[in-house]
Formats: sequence, C-alpha cells, structure tokens
Amino acid sequence: MNAGQLLLVDDEPQILRALRPALSAAGYEVRTAENGEAALAHLAGEPCDVVILDLGLPDMDGKDVIAHIREWSEVPIVVLSARDLELEKIAALDLGADDFVNKPFGVGELLARIRAAVRGRDRRLSGQARFRSAELEVNFAARRAFVQGEEIRLTPREYDLVRALARHAGRVVTHKQLIAAVWGPQASVDAQFVRVLVAQLRQKLEENPSAPRIVLTEPGVGYRLTTDDEMG
Repeated sequence: MNAGQLLLVDDEPQILRALRPALSAAGYEVRTAENGEAALAHLAGEPCDVVILDLGLPDMDGKDVIAHIREWSEVPIVVLSARDLELEKIAALDLGADDFVNKPFGVGELLARIRAAVRGRDRRLSGQARFRSAELEVNFAARRAFVQGEEIRLTPREYDLVRALARHAGRVVTHKQLIAAVWGPQASVDAQFVRVLVAQLRQKLEENPSAPRIVLTEPGVGYRLTTDDEMG
C-alpha cells in the first residue's frame, strides 16, 4: 500500500526514531528534515502529500515555515505541539495548518489526523458539492443539512457555521476562522458569539447536546466536525 510521500519535520531524534517506522508501516514514503530551512528546500524540490511539522525547530519558528509553505502550496500540514502552547496552536491554524496533535500523542491518533487532513484538502480542491458522514449530510449547493436522513431547519448563520465545519471535517477550525466564515472576514465579533451559535447548532444536530458526538470542542482553540473514523 502506498499512501503517498510524507515529510516529517522534527529535530528530536526520539520522535524521528519512533515515527518513521510507524508511518512507513502505514504505507507512507517518509522523508525527514531536522529544521525549517531543510524542510522548505525539500518541498521546493520534491512536492509531497502531507507534512508533519514540529513548531519548536532549532533554526526558525514553525509558524514561519507554515507561512512560507502556504505562499505556494496547499499540501496538508499537521502540527506537533506541546499542550501548554495553546496560542501557538491557534496561530499555526490561522496561518494555514490543517490540524494539530498534542505531545505526547498516540500513533493511531496521528494517522487519523493525517487521513482527515488529506481528505479535507481533497474536498476543498475538488469543490465537492456535499459532505456525508454516518450521521450528518450537508448539501452545499442547496444549503441544506440532514441528520440520519432527516432534514434539519437551520438559520442562515447556523448553516454557515456547519458549512465551515463540514468543509474542514476532521480538522479543528479556530474561532477566528469561524467568525470570518459566519460574520465576514472584517467582522469584530467576540468568540463568545461562536460558542452561543455552536450551542444552538448542537441543539438541532446532536442526540444529546450536553455530550456532543458531531461537533466537538477543542478547548480554547475552536471546534471540529467529526468524521466516520472518529465516530468509530
């Protein structure tokens, strides 16, 4: 099985030793870079299918690497991050990273996040007309949403919210990104408005809104629409 070429950017030998064989076993052709300059040089000369990027690199800020990549490439980027760097994670996502995985992490979780990021990239580039999972369907052309086949009546802002989440299903979408999608890129809206709108949406989508399965919270960062892989 060939899952494509993956670039692993990390300067920690133990991370490289642990991840390289696991990613290879999952079908990826793994290349490594130990700093940002090497990563950018590799991508310039040999495009790959997904990038796994540690933010704490020895030569440059990982966020600068993301910004440089996004000037010319839509390659999926999954960030490896320490749990105490919440603002760093938000900044990385706002710059164009597709997702993040907290250190320490399980290989199974990382592989699921990689698959979701690749599918999300493919969905965006293909202009797919709808999103489907086991529980939720969003028809982008008709602006309609269904839960287990039953149409759910949404307000315009509730639809814009679920559409933004569905376009990036499986990956976290930040408060800033959701504000831009629902209220407009120039809107001055507090994140509390997003939380209220998410609560309204959950009342319509979730069987048990107090224990959501479809729209999950990434505390302090944003929200994630679950995929079938995550729903189990």
